[in-house]
Amino acid sequence: MDYKKAGVDIEAGYQSVELMKKFVKGTMRPEVMGGIGGFSGAFSAAAFKDMEEPVLLSGTDGVGTKLKLAFLLDKHDTVGIDCVAMCVNDVACAGGEPLFFLDYIACGKNVPEKIATIVSGVAEGCKQSNAALVGGETAEMPGFYPEDEYDLAGFAVGVVDKKDLITGENLQAGDVLIGMASSGVHSNGFSLVRKVFDMTKESLNTYYDELGKTLGEALIAPTKIYVKALRSVKEAGVTVKACSHITGGGFYENVPRMLKDNTKAVIRKDSYEVPAIFRMLATKGEIEEHVMYNTFNMGIGMIVAVNPADVEKTMEAMKAAGETPYVIGEIEEGEKGVTLC
Repeated sequence: MDYKKAGVDIEAGYQSVELMKKFVKGTMRPEVMGGIGGFSGAFSAAAFKDMEEPVLLSGTDGVGTKLKLAFLLDKHDTVGIDCVAMCVNDVACAGGEPLFFLDYIACGKNVPEKIATIVSGVAEGCKQSNAALVGGETAEMPGFYPEDEYDLAGFAVGVVDKKDLITGENLQAGDVLIGMASSGVHSNGFSLVRKVFDMTKESLNTYYDELGKTLGEALIAPTKIYVKALRSVKEAGVTVKACSHITGGGFYENVPRMLKDNTKAVIRKDSYEVPAIFRMLATKGEIEEHVMYNTFNMGIGMIVAVNPADVEKTMEAMKAAGETPYVIGEIEEGEKGVTLC
């Protein structure tokens, strides 16, 4: 008896590392010290040595049950983007610049080519956010996961000068809310999605005119990464007063997190067109509107609050970064919370 006969292939682990090296290399930043394969990832503090009062920020998350779609579609090159996005978008919400990222893959059987494909998506997400992929872990766990399934999670570390932290403390009535379009469902609410739609290859490969693609393509679309857009806004000289990443819990849970006491967000539902995938979900699943806005991003992945005088400059900066922004509402005095009208 040996480890391989017990279900863990050490040689496959070595092969996975070799295959993923080319993807990891593309994420390197000057501050990264050492290469892949060490016991820890080293990152020089030179990235923030000139800040007055550097504050480290961190975010951790996984892809959730969206991975079930990847298994069914046998498509593993984009879920890594989701994993990175869920972490770095949270860091960016506080005004931070992501510095580095680490991933964790747990699988029933280590198939080196599949692991490398997953990591290629992680690396792509890191490149989109300018974060270095400094390390990770692939755990082969036979008997715990089915051979053809895996879980994927990770965490990001970023930094911001304390004076640039986005806290919401300077919010005031009249501030304008600008939302950036999502790419679809992103990586939240898939336990409900999987109850609404038939999770079969036939169903997922069905083309819908209203989507302009197959159902599977619409659902597997990777989460938008808003790091560059928020950086562009900052570089345009705009002070973002508050920011919210619209993830699990939709508008009703996430928008209040950006508010200070005695302020409320008023959002106009008709200020942008809700993407077809959400209309399909609501209709086919007979899901009431409040539940939709309490579960999904409904087409808006990130919301910022800015001074009215900065609206045009903010919109232009977001567009320059490749995003689609909408003026979706404003801040009013009142009990802390969100009103959708």
